[in-house]
Amino acid sequence: MTAGNRSTQFDEPRRSRTNILLRLAEPSHTSHTAVADAVEQMRRSGRRLVILPQIVYEFWAVATRSMVANGLGMTAAEADRLIDEFTRRIPVVRDERGVYERWRELVTSYRVSGVNSFDARIVAGMLRHGIPTLLTTNARDFAKYTEIEVLTPENMSPSVGSE
Repeated sequence: MTAGNRSTQFDEPRRSRTNILLRLAEPSHTSHTAVADAVEQMRRSGRRLVILPQIVYEFWAVATRSMVANGLGMTAAEADRLIDEFTRRIPVVRDERGVYERWRELVTSYRVSGVNSFDARIVAGMLRHGIPTLLTTNARDFAKYTEIEVLTPENMSPSVGSE
């Protein structure tokens, strides 16, 4: 999710970068409660949460991938229902033309390669929409991007967003 005064977002090696949505979708996952609490804390602090389209795309890919391939094994209908639930509570920002140019700048200036280019697209979307903060369970992949603040459920304090 990325957050901030506009906010939204959700890792395990092959589970994509949509880890917040994935944790919310898996009530039995050990991180579910911490993630749900972090999202609620951000909401209570006055931050407007939003979801970037890239996060939805990645959620779909992992949610509908078989469990054997480290996915959630959902049907398309199940994944669609969850996306509807998420987006009723947290709006999706538009996929804008300006994201591409910003993504190109990021992948070249940070020398991004491989699957990490998807993370750069998330950051590009954040920058395009003026979203300052990313909530993720995988801060390591976003640490290089000095343009954004990266929060994890574990490093959030009760005062996050109350300044």
